[in-house]
Amino acid sequence: MKLINPADVPQPASQYSQAVLLSGSGERLVISGQIGIRADGTIVDGLEGQMEQAWRNVLAIVRDAGFERQHLTRLVIYVTQPGSVGVYRSVRDRMLKGHRCANTYLEISGLALPELLCEIEGEAEKPA
Repeated sequence: MKLINPADVPQPASQYSQAVLLSGSGERLVISGQIGIRADGTIVDGLEGQMEQAWRNVLAIVRDAGFERQHLTRLVIYVTQPGSVGVYRSVRDRMLKGHRCANTYLEISGLALPELLCEIEGEAEKPA
């Protein structure tokens, strides 16, 4: 995996990469959107709490598949509260512990349930 941040495009505004180059054979993990719901089905309160739970869910899937957080290559984040990119960046940086993968942040009008405030989907790849 090689991080791509060319000098002739805007540099990332925070801890992410403009692109991730994957080469060779290996395993690819595609992660469905994860939300701020615990395994027991309860919804976590507040945006930051839901983001943290969504991240815990993503990382649990990564581990269960035999991957590590460093194998994450791409993330797409959906948030229903405008102006929350700072909160997202803070939680993401804590959860990724310095790992920088391709990242897209979107503010949208709603998710599957009105009480859901964020969703995180992603991809990971590791060598065979």
